[in-house]
Amino acid sequence: MASAVTISSVGAQAGLISKPRNHGFTSYSGLKAASSVSFESESSFLGRNASLRASVAPRIVPKAKSGSQISPEASYKVAVLGAAGGIGQPLGLLIKMSPLVSALHLYDIANVKGVAADLSHCNTPSQVLDFTGPSELANCLKGVDVVVIPAGVPRKPGMTRDDLFNINASIVKSLVEAVADNCPEAFIHIISNPVNSTVPIAAEVLKQKGVYNPKKLFGVTTLDVVRANTFVAQKKNLKLIDVDVPVVGGHAGITILPLLSKTRPSVTFTDEETEQLTKRIQNAGTEVVEAKAGAGSATLSMAYAAARFVESSLRALAGDPDVYECTFVQSELTELPFFASRVKLGKNGVESIISADLEGVTEYEAKALEALKSELKASIEKGIEFVHKQQTAAASV
Repeated sequence: MASAVTISSVGAQAGLISKPRNHGFTSYSGLKAASSVSFESESSFLGRNASLRASVAPRIVPKAKSGSQISPEASYKVAVLGAAGGIGQPLGLLIKMSPLVSALHLYDIANVKGVAADLSHCNTPSQVLDFTGPSELANCLKGVDVVVIPAGVPRKPGMTRDDLFNINASIVKSLVEAVADNCPEAFIHIISNPVNSTVPIAAEVLKQKGVYNPKKLFGVTTLDVVRANTFVAQKKNLKLIDVDVPVVGGHAGITILPLLSKTRPSVTFTDEETEQLTKRIQNAGTEVVEAKAGAGSATLSMAYAAARFVESSLRALAGDPDVYECTFVQSELTELPFFASRVKLGKNGVESIISADLEGVTEYEAKALEALKSELKASIEKGIEFVHKQQTAAASV
């Protein structure tokens, strides 16, 4: 599926965005196939609804020139591990709609054949393949460019992300071991909660396997940005497409820190508004869990946010020079070994970590930043300790 592809500087900043141009390549506007591939903010394969295009990425750096050429080989393989779950199914659908995906590999321990059969009927070019159980995991991962891991149990009412730890930690560990063995060069997107611990778990596993590349391991915190953008736009009566709020720290409770003072376009918040919006963004996951009353957690919005991060990764792999996202990565921005912040993505993963967002923050944000560090540090250490204990136990057998 080789073809010359053009990406505009505006579209490079927009969540899940493509606009048809004549490049002899199939892309999608809404659900209708069209001959093209490029990225501009005027249309999207999710349609023209502004609320679906509200995840416009940062504008804090100079734009690349319009018409920047990217690699002609804009065709990538993506694997979703946990594809039959509440996040995995809608995520698979959204990835299936991407014009940059040539193959979509769906893995789960059960019930994935039906999901794959269903998605395979969508008239988009990516081939859908299903893989069931540990015996088929290696084949699922061979040759994959991006691995997305939403596998695990969801939160239920009364549960914290840490309550999920013992179950999801083991799941992530085993899946990342398989990634290390079969596609060590792939971008790895960790969705499974608690992300503050599962990303360090993944890092330790990759280190043990001798293939750790901190530039290619990401905790997907995009949903915090999506929520922040949505809530701020609603509060201030702004167009969603125009709003961007950087969110730093981690991905649970008070470790989620929206930097409202850095909102674009520039807006003013009262102290009461800052407090209210910050707490709502931090507790938005619980808001959904309680609303679903035991029937699940934030699966649809999480799938949307994860698809945005996949699309950004694919654009970066394809050579788009202007891709920025907030994500939980190995970092030296603070004294913590992992920290969520805005990063510049490129063909080799994280090209740079943007420090400007942490400069000139408000007193409220500065205090919140210091307050989150102890909890985030404990979660990171918990993940690292889990892998070390597992290693010690295995060595003593």
